[in-house]
Amino acid sequence: MSLTPQRSRAGRFAALAAVASLALVGCTTTAGESTGEDAGPIAKEDIVLVASVINTTNPYFIANIEGAEALAEELDLPLEIVDSEGSSQTEISKIQAILAQGKKVVMFVNTVASSDTPTIVDAVKRAGGYVSIWWNKPDEFEPWDQGDNFVAFQKHPGIESGRCNAQAIGDALGGKGNVVMFPGVADSTTSQTRVVGFKAEMEENYPDIKILEEQPSNWDPVLANQNARDLIAKYGDEIDGVWSADDGMQLGALQAFEDAGLLEQVKFASDGLYPDTVKLMQEGYGDDAIVGETFHRGYMASAIGLYTAYLAATGEIDPSELPKEKRTSFFDIKCVTPDTLDEYAQYDEPGAPAAFVKQLIENGPWDTEPATLVGGGGPEVLD
Repeated sequence: MSLTPQRSRAGRFAALAAVASLALVGCTTTAGESTGEDAGPIAKEDIVLVASVINTTNPYFIANIEGAEALAEELDLPLEIVDSEGSSQTEISKIQAILAQGKKVVMFVNTVASSDTPTIVDAVKRAGGYVSIWWNKPDEFEPWDQGDNFVAFQKHPGIESGRCNAQAIGDALGGKGNVVMFPGVADSTTSQTRVVGFKAEMEENYPDIKILEEQPSNWDPVLANQNARDLIAKYGDEIDGVWSADDGMQLGALQAFEDAGLLEQVKFASDGLYPDTVKLMQEGYGDDAIVGETFHRGYMASAIGLYTAYLAATGEIDPSELPKEKRTSFFDIKCVTPDTLDEYAQYDEPGAPAAFVKQLIENGPWDTEPATLVGGGGPEVLD
């Protein structure tokens, strides 16, 4: 069975290459520098929403854009998209260019790297804007230490994601075998916590499963494909399981194992449950090769992030009065197997982002299913 049956292998890999080429994961006062927190609430008519994503081809980041568009339409506000093109430098320069125009910015940023966060927050604060950061920041850089303009840091727990995937692979292998791992970007707390969770679950509950090797693949399906080819050349049919930190890299790895004729002997798990992955699981691709996923959606992340920042900008919430778990926040993540896959189909139906946004505005950023607040208040740690 082919990874994408409608396409030729060459066409399929051309599409992968197109994704991977991008998927590598000013002041407003007369004094020349905004007072930020002291400026008071921003009038709605003065606000522009900004969503900054790592690239505009990866399915997750496309969904980020869809969520931002749905919220902008519901709130009747203008929206600008920042395509970081997989580059921290591009990300920061484009954000700074928007801020230099003197706009009253309410921003969601899916950072390229954790180390980008302080620079972005400082720029937004100086411009009197409000920002929520998703997924990556330095552990010690907390919103409550930076003032109200850094409204929130938000994510789905990486440790739980890694544990879910490890359990799926461990059970599928009957508790015995060898696995290889494909983390994302090295400077990514998201990837780091997923790795920690995966390894902890294996060590605690599947001691007879050996991790042969891990190859960081930068959220890049083509790099993951090449790394998978290298590991296949090194270990061959010793590999029983493959873990990837996200579905983009998993798609590249799947292709490598299919090309090597090993696909039906190996079990896979990853994070994201992208629509392409849903289809493969529904088809039973590779003798049910994909045994576990963790579910979340990019449109939910961007809508939650933007709406939280919007509430702060308009004075509907006071960030300084929020409990810490509403400023460094972990939102629910679901463990999904082929048996429970159908429960999540509704979130990929036409109009799903708009429907989620309506519920978000009704229920608030911490109480909207299926992405409800489940913890936070500081860096992730092993239980």
